[in-house]
Parts: sequence; structure tokens; C-alpha cells
Amino acid sequence: MTDLTDMTRGTEVAPSDPAADAAAVFDLLSGLVVAQILRALAELRIADHLADGALTAEELAEREGSHPQATYRLMRAASSLGLLSYEGSHRFALTGRGRTLRSGVPGSLRSLVLAQTGRSHWQSWAHFPEAVRQGATQTSKALGTDIFEYFAQPENADEAALFAQAMGDLSGLVTHGAVGAVSTAGVSTVVDVGGANGDFVLALLETDPRLSGQVLDLPHAVESARGEAGKRGLSDRFSAVAGDFFAKVPAADLYLLKTILHDWDDTQCAVILRNCRSAVNEGGRALVVEMVIGEIGKPDFATRADMTMLTMTNGMERDLDEFDALFAASGWRRAQTYPVGGGYFGMELVAV
Repeated sequence: MTDLTDMTRGTEVAPSDPAADAAAVFDLLSGLVVAQILRALAELRIADHLADGALTAEELAEREGSHPQATYRLMRAASSLGLLSYEGSHRFALTGRGRTLRSGVPGSLRSLVLAQTGRSHWQSWAHFPEAVRQGATQTSKALGTDIFEYFAQPENADEAALFAQAMGDLSGLVTHGAVGAVSTAGVSTVVDVGGANGDFVLALLETDPRLSGQVLDLPHAVESARGEAGKRGLSDRFSAVAGDFFAKVPAADLYLLKTILHDWDDTQCAVILRNCRSAVNEGGRALVVEMVIGEIGKPDFATRADMTMLTMTNGMERDLDEFDALFAASGWRRAQTYPVGGGYFGMELVAV
């Protein structure tokens, strides 16, 4: 007979220091403050003002038209977070972290910061506990509609454009790695499913002159994709089609689904994947690019991103087992998995 007391040995929680535990929770709680510090730095273009060198808080405040003492206090707080470096005499300079808040430069996260800390996200997070109770986003309660319809409303055009820019900047962190990792041998036609401005498929076309590509997205997105193709001189090998990936997708040798599946629940994802499976050319593949949740209990940004999906959409981040179940239910099998940068992974699928 097994001694159940033996089975518990080594699993007891080690004694903790109450003061240290409280300090750790205070630090976690300050996350909302940190987020708004980032927002203020982005709104006031602190990183842009410091791009050419250190400035005093007073000099920067004069350029921006902000309150000098409050600007100094903001910059002091930012330096404690490693976003700025303090040079003495009220002078501050950019750090590597701080440079990510510059606008219009490769690797910029400024638009992402503004989108994540802006009205649509911040008001939706106020309903997060109810989202957990209900197992569904409460965005409609916060904004009067779901997030995608909210961005489609004319009065929210500026916020929608900011969000689109944020997604484009985020895409840039992973597109290069994904393009370098995926093989296009035997591929002639590529469809970027929900591809927005087509950055992913256009980057593939630039690396392989044999390819022709297409973006499938909602009507308001396809014009920007056509414009981007024109800028890159790829219009002759590219087309953008307004459509609904829940209805059908064009035939292709390779489907790109970059940060698409995390927006939707399993049932909706299965519809998208089945539509791709039904339309794929013989021997074709799909490339899914998403965060992948790792070992439970280990530090993992993907689990925090998953909470954002619960708050803002009815989608989710998934672990590999959850992805595999989803793929199997929709006629695909995961054949390869590889990191593509920015905490994202490419998962190549073959039809079964």
C-alpha cells in the first residue's frame, strides 16, 4: 500500500518572507503605473526629442510645451525603469529601451504602447474580472461593440490607424525571421490570410522572384496592401482581394496566417483552417505564426498576452498541444516548428 504522506514530500511551499512578498506584489501592482509612464513618454515624444542627444527636462519641456517640473518627474521615473539615463543637472539621454519609443524607425514600439494604453484597451481592461467570470470578452460592455467593429467606425478612425500601425510595427519584429526560415521550394502562389498591408507576403515576394502573392482581408484593408505593393514595385506579382476568411479563401500553394488564430476561439479558428485546407493546392502547406505558451509556472510573456486576448477578443494564446488539437480537427498536421523572433514561432502545416 502506498504511503500517501510520502507522495507529498518535497511539494510543500517553502516559508516566505511576508515583507518581501508584499514588496513583490507592490511591484506587480505598479504595472499600471509603468504602462502609463510609457504612454506619457510616447505621447510627449520624449524619445524623439532626445534622439540627437541629452537634454534637460526644462529644454525638453520647452520643445514639447509641457510643464517643466512634471516633465522632470516623468523623466526621473523613466530613468528608474531603464528607459532613460540620467546624465546629471536635470539632463537625460536615451537608453536602448528608450529608443524603442521613437517614431518611424525600425523596431519602434511607440504605436503599440499608445494602442495598448489608449481608450479601447484601457476601458476594456476595467471589465477584466467579468471576462474571467463569463469566459468571454466584455469589450461590448466597455465600448458598445466588439473591438473590430469599434475600429471600423468612422469616429474611431484615428485609433484604428494607430492600432494598424502598431500591428505593422509588431509584424516587423517577426516577419524578417519568418521569411528567412520558411522554404518556398515548390511554391508558386502565396495567400496572406488576413494579411492587412501585406507586409509578410510582400517580403516573401522580394526574396523569391518566382512567387505571386495575394492578401485576403476586409475591404478597408486591401487598399493599403495595394499601395504597399506599389511602393515596393511588386504590383505585377501581387493582388489584394476583399473577402471573409470565414467564408472561403483563394487557392494557394502556401497560406500565411500570422497572428490571426489568436484573435479567435477554437471553433472559429477551425473554420479558417478548414477553409484553407479545402482550397489548398495539392502538396500545399500553411505557415502559422503565433506566440506559443511554454511550461506552466515559468516566466512567459505569452501568458500575459493571453490575458489581453481574453480582455479584448474571444481569442487566446495557445500551447503546442492546443495548437496540435486545433490543426488535427481541421485537416492539418504540424510538420515543423521554429522561432522567428520577438517571442513568436513559425508552425508549418501539411495537409492530411
